[in-house]
Amino acid sequence: MRDVPGRAVPVNGRRLYVEESGQGPDWVVFEAGGGCGRTFWDPVLPLLASEARLVAYDRAGRALSGRVTRQLSIDDLAADLVAMAEAVVPGEFVLVAHSMGGLVARRAAERLGPRLRGLLLADVLPETSPVYDNWDETTKKVDRMLAVTQALCRFPPLARLFTGNVRRLFSADTYRVMLAEDFTPAGTSQTRKEIQAVAAAVPQFRARPPRLPECPTIVLSATRAEKGRERQHAAIREHQRRYAETLPDGRHEDVDSGHFVPAEQPRLVADRIRQLLAASRKTDGQRC
Repeated sequence: MRDVPGRAVPVNGRRLYVEESGQGPDWVVFEAGGGCGRTFWDPVLPLLASEARLVAYDRAGRALSGRVTRQLSIDDLAADLVAMAEAVVPGEFVLVAHSMGGLVARRAAERLGPRLRGLLLADVLPETSPVYDNWDETTKKVDRMLAVTQALCRFPPLARLFTGNVRRLFSADTYRVMLAEDFTPAGTSQTRKEIQAVAAAVPQFRARPPRLPECPTIVLSATRAEKGRERQHAAIREHQRRYAETLPDGRHEDVDSGHFVPAEQPRLVADRIRQLLAASRKTDGQRC
């Protein structure tokens, strides 16, 4: 059974459900992508459990963090991440983010400053990508699909049908928790809100991009595109590479994976986290 101790941490008038695991002198904090929570990192966490303290959590409004009363922005979520880290992590740490979580992590990095030892961005979408040029229309289409999914998720057999691509990537225990927490009407409703938050954030990020992190940063790009989206996927990878090249201490790497890099390549992700921890030790205290 999936049995990880957790606790509710008050932040900014809300509460976040946080799970802490692992042991060691180092700390790593994980920020999931849209539609996902703390359970998304289950394939990676056991690989690092004997080397570092690991912190995974549900964003406000998602899973065990409970519902919120208003639409939260990416800046709100970044502020929550910073406040949670201040409450839970006693010192410096490496921050790991996937997909939409990259927007949250990059905004949070501006405020984390020297506490941030390293940053790992797994298949995040930079705001410069032309994919975002028509993002309002994309958001409307996705929202319509999710509205249907939200209604059908009331029936567990249909929820399992819709999430078959996720089931094959996670253990039975983790998938069972995801079905109970994320792939529900409430979970899908929150995913719709997170997509709206991204749509609102894109013009803001383009007008005022987050300050570049100066700590060691690794940007991972998934190389396996969905059928029919090869050209779009190539453009995304190019902008991920360009972003990494702008960083004072950045590196870009292609990964043989679909979009769910941490679930499809957990050993590679764990190894890159180790590299960031090691790199921060070698720089004699140089931080973001």
